[in-house]
Amino acid sequence: MYNNTFGNIFRLTSFGESHGKAIGGVIDGFPAGIAIDMDFIQQELVRRRPGQSSITTARKEADEVEFLSGIYEGVSTGCPIGFVVWNTNQHSNDYDNMKDVFRPSHADFTYTQKYGIRDHRGGGRSSARETITRVVGGALAKLALKQLGIRITAFTSQVGTFKLDKDYTAYDLSTIENNPVRCPDQELAQQMADYIYKTKGEGDTIGGVISCVIQGCPIGLGQPVYGKLHAALGNAMLSINAVKGFEYGQGFGHMEMKGSQQNDIFYRDGDKIGFRTNRSGGIQGGISNGQDIYFRVAFKPVATVLMEQPTVDIHGNETILKARGRHDPCVLPRAVPIVEAMAAMTILDYYLLNKTTHL
Repeated sequence: MYNNTFGNIFRLTSFGESHGKAIGGVIDGFPAGIAIDMDFIQQELVRRRPGQSSITTARKEADEVEFLSGIYEGVSTGCPIGFVVWNTNQHSNDYDNMKDVFRPSHADFTYTQKYGIRDHRGGGRSSARETITRVVGGALAKLALKQLGIRITAFTSQVGTFKLDKDYTAYDLSTIENNPVRCPDQELAQQMADYIYKTKGEGDTIGGVISCVIQGCPIGLGQPVYGKLHAALGNAMLSINAVKGFEYGQGFGHMEMKGSQQNDIFYRDGDKIGFRTNRSGGIQGGISNGQDIYFRVAFKPVATVLMEQPTVDIHGNETILKARGRHDPCVLPRAVPIVEAMAAMTILDYYLLNKTTHL
């Protein structure tokens, strides 16, 4: 198995499986001299970890990160940053009845066909537990981006049919941590939570959408052909478990409008050039234009449902699967920090790449 590394200059290589001894990674290309706030990094992991509310998986993990290299006296040294998060609460026996059957819409079938072997315990490498490494890498990237005045905020904007009906600018995004769904509309968040809890009680799952806003991004990040910034963000988001779609700016919305209606008109803003609107989502020609970058990520319902479903076993015989184990009825609340992390690593990587544009 290869392609376990993300990034160009800022590079994260991850390792580990859901029910192995640990999940960990190595980060290369992280700038020297960045103050490392350990409490902030741990808090980012707390936002992602299981068992944080009644609408998430019941698996209990401390998810405490242990750094092995690359940090000295609280500051990054420029050397590779190695880290590990130990798994402490695996219930591998919960998956024994799935060992020889394929869970519908899961990676079981494709992994077995590709590699001839699979770790059935919690999905092995295909488990979303791998995203721990992304959150650690993203937290480090956020600390570097903070020095540049770049801020990244993701939030749940839709669960099933419950969705925000206004632009992100109409909400106070500082309130997303005030509810377990991480939605900036507190009343809608309660409706979302109730629906997730009801779905969980039925043994089923539900999907939705996470929106993300990047503020303070400088002009010039991204390349005009194969290194477009929105393509890099799309690649990052589509690498997250259960993601089925990505759109930035207006995306698929308002496609009935003509070009004269959609164009972001320039104007003179004092000694600068400004924009009347931001339908482009902060990226034009694959390059950031200095406005807010905003995008949406669609997550499918979790494939493992706790109800009987028809399937086949490894020999092709039709059978019935009743899954066991501890699973999220909806990944969105825990995926919010993962979306932020992938965005942060992408922006930092492309900021560093942009430094190679001029001597």
